[in-house]
Amino acid sequence: MTAKLKRDIKGRRSERGQALLVEFVLSAIFIILLIFSIFELFGFIYTYSVIADAAKEGVRYAIVSGVNSSSSSGPTNATATSPPCTSSSANVTNVVNRVRAFAVTSLHDTSNMNVYVCYLDGNNLMNSQVEVSVNYPFRPFFALGWMPSVTVYANSIGRIVF
Repeated sequence: MTAKLKRDIKGRRSERGQALLVEFVLSAIFIILLIFSIFELFGFIYTYSVIADAAKEGVRYAIVSGVNSSSSSGPTNATATSPPCTSSSANVTNVVNRVRAFAVTSLHDTSNMNVYVCYLDGNNLMNSQVEVSVNYPFRPFFALGWMPSVTVYANSIGRIVF
């Protein structure tokens, strides 16, 4: 063998595995992005679950704290305003505080949480309906400042039976 041929064979041997390295890097980037996306999805599902449960807890508290309760929440007049959700006589701070307290126990920042309590019949008497709506801005963990927050909405309706 000539010296030039030996150099060419040796040079080609040093290039072996370059394609494998490129494929590995591309595959690793894809797998890492997939893992981070799965973590984000789990975080979003967890946040939605907490917000939905907080809305249910608010409805439960509003039902238990109807007009016959010692610490009554909601409008006490029997006349409904139009629409009933804008009633200024509605005492809903206890319900809102209960929703926020429920959400904060699961390590969520409730300072940006919006809670709306609506007595659909305009009062908190027996057989009246109450609705609690919650929206919460979900900020992705790996957003790094470029991804906007997504608002999570949850709603729950119940009927006062006490």
